[in-house]
Amino acid sequence: MKLVRYGAKGAEKPGLIDKSGQLRDLSAQIRDLDGEAYAPAALAKLAALDTSKLPAVDGKQRFGAPVTGISKFVAIGLNYSDHAKETGSPIPTEPIFFIKANTSLSGPNDAVEKPRGSTKLDWEVEIAAIIGTRAKYVSEADALNHVAGYCVCNDVSERNFQQERGGQWTKGKSHDTFGPVGPWLVTKDEVPDVQKLGMWLDVNGQRRQTGNTSTMIFSMAKCISYVSQFMTLLPGDIVTTGTPPGVGLGMKPPTFLNVGDVVTLGIDGLGEQRQEIIAA
Repeated sequence: MKLVRYGAKGAEKPGLIDKSGQLRDLSAQIRDLDGEAYAPAALAKLAALDTSKLPAVDGKQRFGAPVTGISKFVAIGLNYSDHAKETGSPIPTEPIFFIKANTSLSGPNDAVEKPRGSTKLDWEVEIAAIIGTRAKYVSEADALNHVAGYCVCNDVSERNFQQERGGQWTKGKSHDTFGPVGPWLVTKDEVPDVQKLGMWLDVNGQRRQTGNTSTMIFSMAKCISYVSQFMTLLPGDIVTTGTPPGVGLGMKPPTFLNVGDVVTLGIDGLGEQRQEIIAA
């Protein structure tokens, strides 16, 4: 299934995209797409529905992030060797992870704010997992059994805040709108191999990133298992897993986003995003 939250900010409704591409309303079936909705039993009930009998939603709709009410938004850093190299960082021997503020979560096509004082606003196409069942001390072999599905994420980053303002990476990763997720969650049964998905990102129509999840240093399963050794992942939580090379910081000379720029990105089978940069 492709599960979505659609409508105005703060008033999104749950929905799904049927096999013909039609948006269908799920409001009579579930209250919202939160951790409870992504539990295995709840997903099984949705999968058993006759989608042709669900109300069709016509017209162009805004999509919000496909999950709400999360307890945490976890991100893995430097998880592609070429990306680590382009940023001048050593190849990690263990996954590096940090927290993005929950308030950074944003719709896939919502505008991205350039923060006040920002000088190095950057992009990162990533694949994210949304957790379906509680994960604490899970093994790598069992880790993907705790996943409800996958989606596209742009781990928007302000490199000056991240690297030159002291402290940890979180301050460069957490501004409002720095976590566009979606357009939908694709349930894991529709993703045969999460480690064989092409990914791309363009800025103003020019290709900046081309990659594949097959080149991750640490697999999706490893990332989830690893994080679960340090904190409990709850249903609805997001784990986004790093970006391939081609970020602005790695360009020669480094090139960053400005107000008016447009970023488009996508991952095979998981959909596409589009964001215009605006002033905060």
